[in-house]
Amino acid sequence: MVETADVTRRLSHSMAQGVLSFPLTSFREDGSLDLDAYRAYLALQLDAGPGAVFPACGTGEFTALDEDEYRQVVTAAVKVADGRVPVVAGIGYGWAQALRFARIAEESGADAALVLPHYLVRAPQDGLVEQLRRIADGTPLPLIAYQRDQVSFTADGVRRIAEIPTVIGLKDGHSDLDRLQRLTLAAPEGFLFFNGAATAEIQARAYAAVGVPAYSSAVHAFAPEIARAFFGAFQEDDTARMDELLRGFYIPLVELRDRVPGYAVSLVKAAARLRGLPVGPVRAPLMDPGPDDLAELTKLLDQGLGLVGAGR
Repeated sequence: MVETADVTRRLSHSMAQGVLSFPLTSFREDGSLDLDAYRAYLALQLDAGPGAVFPACGTGEFTALDEDEYRQVVTAAVKVADGRVPVVAGIGYGWAQALRFARIAEESGADAALVLPHYLVRAPQDGLVEQLRRIADGTPLPLIAYQRDQVSFTADGVRRIAEIPTVIGLKDGHSDLDRLQRLTLAAPEGFLFFNGAATAEIQARAYAAVGVPAYSSAVHAFAPEIARAFFGAFQEDDTARMDELLRGFYIPLVELRDRVPGYAVSLVKAAARLRGLPVGPVRAPLMDPGPDDLAELTKLLDQGLGLVGAGR
């Protein structure tokens, strides 16, 4: 049986020790799941020292996985992590389908679940709260809500979801810091908050200023050396070093990412392949970068690795 308080304590401790890793899912050229490659890739991710690992989430192309593939991906993550860090599996769609994935995650040994934004529709606060309540009623897994796109909680909404015994935190992808400050002040002590902005390092200092220092790092998925360097500078409040990495790598990466829909995942996977990591292509509807963008990514990756004294 999963103990919610124990998972909360582990996550609270671990997210202060390293960035949160959202690993890619490995596919073969024909689009099939490559589980051996995924295990090898996960081992490298874990060896790089993340605070926790979040398999089958947005970066891991959750929406492209069927239930059997999802089970294999989460099971592999749990086995490779082997208790070193918490494993938080993505679940999503409507509450009924999210529960199907939650039960698979529980059976696979995950420590908790990240509730990805539901499909398509916008909903009132009562509906957002009820969605989490129904998921919580159907699984003992500790749950982290993820607000972005059509999911956005008010201060009252956060107070209400925090009353659900197994809802332990909120990952924010809106980057509305005024609103986020209100949410952190409305939440009870010990409720976890995560910076889930795209390329979160860009806004890490701003999030920390409103009490949310923990963040996920897409860069960790392909260049943990760069992610660790920034995290170390962030912990030490080394402004000059953070600015150097932001100017020389992160900001140009974001500018390239913003050119094409889906590049938040496609570029990450392309960069991983440039490093020789066994991740394969993305699945449709995502598309791999074209030659010009790939050439620019190659140059940018070399530049970023050079800033931290690493090679491709």
